[in-house]
Amino acid sequence: MAPVPPAHLVLVLFSALAACDRDPAPELFRELTGTGVDHVHTVELTGGFPMPEVLGAGCAVFDANGDGLQDLYFTDAGRVDMGTGGRGAANHLYLRQPDGTYRDGTAPSGLGDTGYGMGVAVGDIDNDGDLDVYVGNDGPDTLYANNGDGTFVDVTARAGIRTPKWSTSVSFLDYDNDGWLDLYVVRYVHYDPRHRCWTQDGRATYCSPNAFPGLPDRLFRNRGDGTFEDTSERAGIAAVASNGLGVVADDFDDDGWVDLFIANDGQANHLWMNNRDGTFREDALVLGVAVNEHGMAEASMGVAASDVDGDGKVDLFMTHLTEETNTLYLRDKFGFRDASQTSGLGEASYQFTGFGTVLLDIEHDGDLDAVIANGRVLPRAGDPTGDRVWPLLAETNQLFLAKAPGAFAPAWAGPSFDEPIEISRGLAAADLDGDGDLDLVLTNCAGRVRIYDNVAPKTGHWLQVRAVDKALHRDVFGAVVRVHAGGKVHRRTVSPQSSYLTSSTATCHFGLGPATSIDRVEIRWPGGKHETFQVAGVDRLVTLARGEGKP
Repeated sequence: MAPVPPAHLVLVLFSALAACDRDPAPELFRELTGTGVDHVHTVELTGGFPMPEVLGAGCAVFDANGDGLQDLYFTDAGRVDMGTGGRGAANHLYLRQPDGTYRDGTAPSGLGDTGYGMGVAVGDIDNDGDLDVYVGNDGPDTLYANNGDGTFVDVTARAGIRTPKWSTSVSFLDYDNDGWLDLYVVRYVHYDPRHRCWTQDGRATYCSPNAFPGLPDRLFRNRGDGTFEDTSERAGIAAVASNGLGVVADDFDDDGWVDLFIANDGQANHLWMNNRDGTFREDALVLGVAVNEHGMAEASMGVAASDVDGDGKVDLFMTHLTEETNTLYLRDKFGFRDASQTSGLGEASYQFTGFGTVLLDIEHDGDLDAVIANGRVLPRAGDPTGDRVWPLLAETNQLFLAKAPGAFAPAWAGPSFDEPIEISRGLAAADLDGDGDLDLVLTNCAGRVRIYDNVAPKTGHWLQVRAVDKALHRDVFGAVVRVHAGGKVHRRTVSPQSSYLTSSTATCHFGLGPATSIDRVEIRWPGGKHETFQVAGVDRLVTLARGEGKP
């Protein structure tokens, strides 16, 4: 075994001592093995440190074949050939079986995209009742239409979508409230693999994104006839070019029109507020989420949006580079305030580089917890040169339990979750086994996929809500769901794409604490119409349809 560098030795010893001093705690997540998911992210190291090979890949959790079970889809990478373009490894689809295992369904599905894969988005673009897939690549992207039987066909050219260069996270949303899902594509940098970067002591290393010009994002409007119109310039999106990595669509001003937050790497973030006329205004600086409380732009990678402090407003959490802190922005009367330090999420992240992140109620106590996928992109001082540095980019992932609304403390998740030290990137949360709690799917750069079952002792009840429109044959992206139970109001938005390069299910999950009944469920549909629904009982999944509630 190669010698362990001092910095890593200190980390290992610290972790071991912390484990010895830790009070006995219940296991929260347990890795599932023998599931049939054997996907390993493909990175063929070139020795030239091209940027794409260290950014990892994303995943999607969705029902690909309409059997009611949650399937798994992973984008893959390949090799970046210096100066000559690259060749990609095929993406993989795994179909869940009734016994809880998965089978590789890539070949018959047609989803084995061989671009240099990054992000993925899932949504029903043609309102035919099945889910379609968009793959963002370093290079041309691909849009796949579902044939209705779990097989897919490439409709990129027919749809009129053209996205050259480097796409990262992608999201479906209905920004004009016409009933058709539109598409937002986050783009990274105008990368030139011939440009090399070096550490201060003369070692080759991965470049900062600020070594290259940023790329403007792209917005495509769904015409409803199978084609999309590039409205990036008319909407105002193309007015800026930044180093985009993460995206989340939510209604940040509660006007019934979906907005967009973009996490930019090393540059000010963007918050595109919907003007309700097909255009957006960039309000990140005005509302306090462009930079942190010190006025500094950070290396934003992953992002999650939800009501963290229980005040009914949407908050934002994003992950950052080592020697920065992950940042929690809480919504207040005039905008957002940086609550990273007071929340407990800031200082604990200083030595880590975060990518994927999810906010979820792990133990059903009614408060949102946080999970972060970590993995460095740059070597430490004293690390070896060349490709030998690659394994040393690995870090432990982190889990924080809410101790009060908006206040968190680091927690031990269990031996199978805490012990693997890898270069983690994409992270999704979904109820994979239908038992009511949220499980985790984790992708690792040049490593294997890991699936974690939520085994946390539960301190309360739960409810899952699907908000659908029967006329559209699909979940209503952008619908805001509020569950009133036990004297509390829990808010979620139907917005499956967030974290980092990742798409999850459209079902909203609520931990209810000790509440044993639901007072009412309120849904604000896109456009602003409110309906109230009566739901009998807890610990169940309910489907609520537009037009079937009380105004």
